[in-house]
Order: sequence, then C-alpha cells, then structure tokens
Amino acid sequence: MQRTPLRPRASAVALTALLTATVAGCTSEEAGSGGGSGGSGDGITVQAAQFSWTAAGLTNGILGEIAADHPDLGVSSLATTQLDPAAAWAGAQRGDVDLLTEVALPNQQELADSASDRVQIVSETYGDAAQGWFVPAYAVEPGGPLEGLTSVTQLNDYADELGNKFYDADPGYITTEQNAKRLQGYGIGLEHVVSSEAAELAQLENSYSREEPIVLYLYHPHAVFAQYDMVQLEEPTPYTDGCLTEGDGACAMPSYSANIAASDELAEQAPGFVDLLTDFRISVEEMEEMQKAVDVDGEDVATVAREWVDAHGDQIDEWIG
Repeated sequence: MQRTPLRPRASAVALTALLTATVAGCTSEEAGSGGGSGGSGDGITVQAAQFSWTAAGLTNGILGEIAADHPDLGVSSLATTQLDPAAAWAGAQRGDVDLLTEVALPNQQELADSASDRVQIVSETYGDAAQGWFVPAYAVEPGGPLEGLTSVTQLNDYADELGNKFYDADPGYITTEQNAKRLQGYGIGLEHVVSSEAAELAQLENSYSREEPIVLYLYHPHAVFAQYDMVQLEEPTPYTDGCLTEGDGACAMPSYSANIAASDELAEQAPGFVDLLTDFRISVEEMEEMQKAVDVDGEDVATVAREWVDAHGDQIDEWIG
C-alpha cells in the first residue's frame, strides 16, 4: 500500500504560499525516476528544498534515484521545491520542509540553528570548498587591464578598469549579505551589482568573450571553473568566527562544506533513508565534473544523476549496508 506523505497536503499549500511570496517562477517536481520505482512504490514522499545552484539539483536527483532503486529505504520519491536558503529554512522551521541538501556551512549556520528543534544536520557531502572574489586570469597577466592586482584591498585602484562594479549572485544567498559587509569593511567603493546567479554568469561570459576585466563572487564546486581560467584574489585577513557577523567584515570568506539536513519526522518515518544520508559523500571534483556535464555540455540533470548512481553502485550498497 502507498504510504502517505509526511504531512497533510495543507502543509504543501503553505509551502506553495511561502514559495509564491519569496521566489518567483520556481517549480516543484519529483526526483527519482531511473532504475527503480520512480515514486510508484511503497514509501513516503519527502518534501525537499532545492537551492538554485546546479549542485543542489544533482544531489537531490541522485538521492531520488537511490531511493527509487532501494524501496526498502522507505522513500518513494522526493518532491522538490526551489527555494532560496532563507525561505527553505523558514519552511523547515514551520515543518513544511523535511530535507535540505547542499546546505553551505558556516554560511547557513544561523538559519540552521533557527530550525534545530525540528531539523538536524546529518552529514557532510563534501568539505573544503573555496569561495571568494575572482577575476579572469588574462586580466591580471602582464599587459592585462588588471596587471598588478592580487588582493581584494587593491580593488579601488582598478575601479575605472572594472567599470566601478562588483558582480554578485542571488539576493537570497547568505554570501550576498556577507559580500555587502565585506565591501564596506574593506572600504571598497565598487557598486554591488546583485540580480541573480544567471545574470552574474552571463556578465562573466560577456566579459570573458571580449577579454574585458571583471570581478565577481564565485564558489567551488561550480562549472564555471571548467569553462574559464579564473584567479581568486588574496585576502589580508583570514576568516575567523564572527568576523562577518559581529565584526567589521574585513576578512576572508570561509571555505565551506556542503551538508544534508533532515527533519526529525523524516528520521522517524524513514530511518533507513536517513541512515543512508549520514554516509552519503560526493567529492568536489566529482561534483564539478557533473556540473560541467549539465551547465556546459547541456546534459539533463536527471540523466547525469542516474549515471553517477550507476557508476557508484558498490559504494551505495556499502552506505546502505
């Protein structure tokens, strides 16, 4: 018999209302349709948040495929809804979201703490992922328009060459708030251009094709590093706890880890699935290869996720035990 979702559909309505109020144009879909039951078998449907970056879609897709292959885990499918981190954690705090993948820590730590009475971080998918401010390698080479630029503290000296602009990703990212504080803390007068990651990457593509200078926020893992030769600017002050919250913001951004968070209710209803999550790992290198396949080569997320699962069958079996 088909088991019911984790909560009545009224909660899904609440999640839709949250989505409508916070993220325009996002959709909800089910992940997990490959070699298994594709959502038709016995098990619960998990309400999963999906962040806008490709790695989140790939992680959810992989977990959906594993669940479809292994109905004994107690999950028939993942119902994914695209949300920014703040909206996703608000949904988790209310009880409308049971699974969050690609949770960037320490970036989202405060948000995670706000929902800790319902949702727990259960595993680290990968760690030591660098983030910061990047410029194209050609721009800082001898004779390049940004020749001599090595540190974030020099950016004011190159304001004219950069069109007085610093490009950032989505306004809903925690890092966008951090970068606003970092610009102020370092005393950098560049305009903080915030729209969306898609717009940011389009600007990079345009600048790179013309070999024009640009400075922008980027993070690993990301397909952009398979497309372009980028250089991360140095930071005079290393990251320390509190420097981007209580401090003045004049410090480096931390290397971060990508984590998975699961609700206590999910752990109760599908303990086998949550046990899998505790062992689930994807390396930064593997993730960037998959991102390139999707974002550069144009492959479908579901296809790439299925290929990863097929290539890691023995490892998955070990995780499941």
